[in-house]
Amino acid sequence: MLKSRSLRITIAVIALGLAASVATAQSVAEGQWIKLFDGETLYGWTVFGDAKWSVANGAINGGSEDSYSGLLASTSRFADFELSLKAQVAEDGALGVTVRGSLEGHASETGSPSVQLKPSDKVQEVIIRAEGTKVTATVDGNAVDLGAAQATKGHIMLQYQRGKKAPKIVISEIKLRPLTLKSVFNGKDLSGWNIIPEHKSVFKVVDGSINITNGNGQIETDGLYRDFVLQLDILSNGDSLNSGVFFRGPKGVFWKGYESQVRNQWVDKEKGATDRTKPVDFGTGGLYGDQPTRKVVSTDREWFNKTVICDGDHIAIWINGYQTSDFFETRPAVTDSNGKAGYVAAAGTIHLQGHDPTTDLSFKNINVGEYPAK
Repeated sequence: MLKSRSLRITIAVIALGLAASVATAQSVAEGQWIKLFDGETLYGWTVFGDAKWSVANGAINGGSEDSYSGLLASTSRFADFELSLKAQVAEDGALGVTVRGSLEGHASETGSPSVQLKPSDKVQEVIIRAEGTKVTATVDGNAVDLGAAQATKGHIMLQYQRGKKAPKIVISEIKLRPLTLKSVFNGKDLSGWNIIPEHKSVFKVVDGSINITNGNGQIETDGLYRDFVLQLDILSNGDSLNSGVFFRGPKGVFWKGYESQVRNQWVDKEKGATDRTKPVDFGTGGLYGDQPTRKVVSTDREWFNKTVICDGDHIAIWINGYQTSDFFETRPAVTDSNGKAGYVAAAGTIHLQGHDPTTDLSFKNINVGEYPAK
């Protein structure tokens, strides 16, 4: 009897351990894909060296007879991610694909690993997966040895490497999805969230989302975040409704920090205009008061995904995988945490805004990946 009871207890303990393990696994998510190349421009990239880069026929083209060295570096830094790149290299030379690169020093000194693509008669696909200090890569499904990885965050770099002849490089796709994101909303109740009192917004959980009606108001995470990648899904349940996703705001303080705008409106939208490159009130994907979106990608009454990277003095935003903002903070630091007036350096809450009496928005799948301090 004692042995039987002991066995039952052991099995129960193991079951609890497995359940806890499953719960932990479910709290860590793989993110949504974002495009690092929009198919039209070099937005989100910085050019170094004399290599000639251009965009034609929906691809990045590199190479000319008078080009000798150079690279493209993403303006954003990334920590844990999966990167997918498709490219073809012709003639001589090579294309280097570096992850977690530094703008200071050489890759061999900074611990940022690279994959080399040699000339080929076909398009090659590179997959690089970086999680913590483990970085793995494949080229057309074949594993590539990257050596030891030391850097835990950095830029994506595309290096033009010349041989006896100038290579012709065509990059047709670059996309990335963040890894090891942690959910900050359980989809069932408002645990882990705090409502700023004495405001009119109504916050409730409806169909697995945080629904905000009336206005104004604010609901914020209990945790504080400084450098991070944030992904969430948003639905505007009306025409051109106004809201925002704030970050680096002091806990319990109303509408401070930086605001990633939510407003699916462009000039003369109500009159039938279709030019989404003319946002109203900074537009969805813009950084309110700092940088308007370059295109209103999202549409009212349709769920859309927003990605925000906040890293030191740099903020970048994607809507449905399309980069809409790329903001570098050059203003002096402010003491009141007003991101519309200057640099907000301190960690803060992530909070969702109820704007006015017409507010009716929903937020779900709210996931955050914190960047390593160094």
